[in-house]
Amino acid sequence: MGDAVAQVEARFNEEIDSVSDAEMLEAFRVRWFGDKAGLINKGVASWVRELPRELKPVFGKQFKNFAGGVERTLNERRFEIERGKDFHSSSQLQSSNLDLSLPGIRRSVGVEHPLTRTMREMVAVFAALGYSVGVGPEVETDFYNFEALNFPPNHPARDTQDTLVVADQESKPLRERYLMRTHTSPVQIRSMVANDPPLRLVIPGKVHRNDESDATHSPIFHQVEGLCVDRGITFSDLKGTLDHAMKAFFGSSVKTRFFPSFFPFTEPSADVQISCPFCGGNGCRKCKWSGWIELLGCGMVDPAVFQAVDARRVENGLAPAFDVPGISGFAFGMGVERIAMMKYGVGDIGQFYSGDLRFLDQFL
Repeated sequence: MGDAVAQVEARFNEEIDSVSDAEMLEAFRVRWFGDKAGLINKGVASWVRELPRELKPVFGKQFKNFAGGVERTLNERRFEIERGKDFHSSSQLQSSNLDLSLPGIRRSVGVEHPLTRTMREMVAVFAALGYSVGVGPEVETDFYNFEALNFPPNHPARDTQDTLVVADQESKPLRERYLMRTHTSPVQIRSMVANDPPLRLVIPGKVHRNDESDATHSPIFHQVEGLCVDRGITFSDLKGTLDHAMKAFFGSSVKTRFFPSFFPFTEPSADVQISCPFCGGNGCRKCKWSGWIELLGCGMVDPAVFQAVDARRVENGLAPAFDVPGISGFAFGMGVERIAMMKYGVGDIGQFYSGDLRFLDQFL
């Protein structure tokens, strides 16, 4: 019985060596492994009939080893033929004028994250008005983040419940302690300390607050702020600038309205609402049926801010330039996530940070 299996295996190896292409390989496979007429199945059937009952298990084990070996040999031969075809194709391509180092005709490309896209579009509106882009560090000192912006020492925003502070700084004076910036306003202060008026800045960036995550809040989010300082700047300039910007961003039919408010760094201060761009001011779910959406805060730069800026300029060896007669300015700030959620109909701020491609693929 063992000799019979060895003879069949030798015959198999001899015949498969003569197979040189895919067509011959398929004919060989059918000849040897066909369900009905294949030599393997026919041989097994004839051998099994002739064997005594007690030898059939032994034969089954031998045949299983034999069948596994010839199947591996067949797969190896198939791989060799396919590889030879691929090599031949590659040789033809290399001999032609085709540059194989060039990228393919079609490839997957990424797109801007919806927050990045929204922030870029907002910055572009003010860049068209002549505003420069300002940037600054995310780890700030108390002076730039609070003191220079007219926050008193006992202001609630300074508390660790609202602000993420760097540990082990108790030995430093309060103004020199490090924290994660809670708004991009420190860039306004740094820009005024380093530059003389006139200044027109739009400031996009990431900020950090000690907030619990929920559908509308995140400990990390983004802002776009603006600053304009020059001679004779008035509240009318602020209103005209923001009205134009809102129309450029949301559409020419959008209206704006201002309500008195309070911020430590501006006086007077205002909250700005826009007519709902989704329902045209008629009332819908997105505007809570009021026809208006509160979007940002703004105001005229408080004189106390100019005084703090000039005091730091003097410390740095520069002449005062802002706390002088005739100089005035306005500032504004808005949240990027809030605008993106409204624009794209996103109900949970956490989706922007989830990294879920099923969500991000909507913005391709």
